[in-house]
Amino acid sequence: MRSSALALCLGLALLALAGCDKNKPNEGELLTDENSALRKELDERNAALEASENERRNLAMRLSELERNATTQPATATPAAGSSGFEGVEGADISYEQGKVRVAIASDVLFDSGRATLKASAKRALDEVARVLNTRYADKAVVMQGFTDTDPIVKSGFKSNYHLGFDRAYSVREYLISRGVSASRIEELASFGPNQPKDTKAKSRRVEVVVDES
Repeated sequence: MRSSALALCLGLALLALAGCDKNKPNEGELLTDENSALRKELDERNAALEASENERRNLAMRLSELERNATTQPATATPAAGSSGFEGVEGADISYEQGKVRVAIASDVLFDSGRATLKASAKRALDEVARVLNTRYADKAVVMQGFTDTDPIVKSGFKSNYHLGFDRAYSVREYLISRGVSASRIEELASFGPNQPKDTKAKSRRVEVVVDES
């Protein structure tokens, strides 16, 4: 009787253990699920990496194209020497800035000291300026600017260097108009007086004819 009870208890214990084993997750299934999750994550990262690599290649191609265009397009801000047309003008110093040609004509070529009346010899230089303006730059806007040295006015009848610079620019304007340059093209008449001196007094005294090429 006692051994029967013991056998019954052992049988119940084995059944309980069998039930626990059925409820315990299968280790193979867990590994399979984990492997699937890792593969999915790897696929997503590979897709992101490929997209990033494609974007990098596209940017590199655009950069290469921009660099190629920059080396093949001609520079317009500073034309080659001898290309402005004003090189034959007596006393002219030619420079370029942001689409503009700046022709600085020495006042010593144009005027006597302290005067704003054109000298006879000045007209040869201004005839050449007018010719270039009427041919090569026929439809371009023009600005006249007068400059002086920094010495204060003493003997002449002008109130200041600004008045002298303005009257000199005005005299050049009127002569160019008389030589066929349309007054409507001369958009501005200005005097900077002694505000923008150069390295010598002679260079500081000038009238600048500025042509907008844009």
